[in-house]
Order: sequence, then structure tokens, then C-alpha cells
Amino acid sequence: MIELENLVKYFGDVHAVDGISLVVPRGQFFAVLGPNAAGKTTTIKLVVGLIKPSFGRVRVAGFDVQTQPLEARARLSYVPDFPFLYDKLSPWEFIRFTGQLFRMTDADIRREAGELISRFNLEPWLEKPIDSLSHGTRQRVAIASALLHRPEVFVIDEPMVGLDPHHARVVKDILKERTGQGMTVFLSTHQINVAEEMADRIGIVHRGKLVAVGTADELRRDSGQNGALESVFLTITEPGAVQTPMPAAP
Repeated sequence: MIELENLVKYFGDVHAVDGISLVVPRGQFFAVLGPNAAGKTTTIKLVVGLIKPSFGRVRVAGFDVQTQPLEARARLSYVPDFPFLYDKLSPWEFIRFTGQLFRMTDADIRREAGELISRFNLEPWLEKPIDSLSHGTRQRVAIASALLHRPEVFVIDEPMVGLDPHHARVVKDILKERTGQGMTVFLSTHQINVAEEMADRIGIVHRGKLVAVGTADELRRDSGQNGALESVFLTITEPGAVQTPMPAAP
């Protein structure tokens, strides 16, 4: 469902992404971990087509993100760590506008939005201007809007930023439900516990390379660490650790 093929992105002499190959199949929850400036957000922007790769290619649902952008973007949703919302709209206006962008009928918008609005507890805020909402409420609006058209691929950067524990749980539950229904999730986070709890597979990016990938147990085995996933992460990303790019196989 998501295919990265020898993906490279240079910014001047900085190798932000350096030869990443990866396949994330349909219905898999894939989490990306990495230190600051490891290349996680750049990789995500390449996946969703916000920036062009220096080399390599990205396919989403079989469509090349650069040469078939409309087909690829029609099948995915993207929520950045600080999502852009139209501040003068209300949450309901923004949700409806998002549905219309994906050519949903009003009936479909109302049906899909009803469940999401209820689960994210957005009813009290639906008619208020977005610029009056807290960061956490804005995040809930962004995630609900992105899920509205039931995307095949859902890409999200730091999903729990600003969310209280209750709504963080709601996000986790919905994403796991949707992956069970076939949606592919590509998530970037600094929260190791979120990756361990949620992901079917975890990739660790360091200095632009995908240096480890597998289930939590496979990462423990390969790193020689039997304890918390945090210990695995620190071992793999410590200064002087051997940087071996991982193969693309799922």
C-alpha cells in the first residue's frame, strides 16, 4: 500500500533521507521512531507528496506520488504535527469542506461525520470559530476531518500532541479499528510507548537511514536488548552504532 524505493532527499549538503526502501502492506499499522533531525518528518512529506525526492520514488495504493499525484492523494489523508485549519470556519464547516474536497455527497458527509464528531466529543464546539479552540480540540477536528472519507492510507505526524489521555485513547482505538478494516497507517512519533502499543511493525530512522525495522520483539532480538523498547531505541541510535540500511520487505 505504501512503497518507498531507494528514497533520497538532499537539502544542500544535508542528506535528510538517505536511501530508504520500505513496503507497508494494506491494513498494517507502521510507526516510525527516530531522534530529532533523523529524517522522520521529511520522509512523511515525501510520502504525501509535499516535497519531491532527490532520487527514488514513492507509491501510495499503487500510484506514484510524483507522476500520479491526484490518484495517490485521493486515497490518503495526512495530519501533520501542527495541522493547518481555516481559523474563521467552524469545525462543522471545515469538516464539510474537507468532505467536499473528496467529492463526498452531503448525505455521506453527515453519516461519516456523525460518528466521528460523537467519538471525538466535538458537539459543543461545532459552531464556534476554529481560532477560539484549544490546540487539543483543533487536533481532534483535524483528525476527524482526515478520517472522514475513509482513506486507504492515513499518514500522521505526532498524533498525540496536545491531546488529553481520554482523546488520545479515542485516537488509538479508531486507528486500530480502521487498520482492522484495511486502512494502512504510517505514523511518526517520539513516544516510544505509543509505537510499542499500537504498531504492527516499527521502523527506526537515524541520520536519514532506516536502520532497524520489525516488530517490537524482533527489534529486541536484533539489538540484543531484552528489556523496554526504549533501551532498544537508545542502543540502535547511540553515537557510534553501526548504520546498516534495512531491506524493503514487509
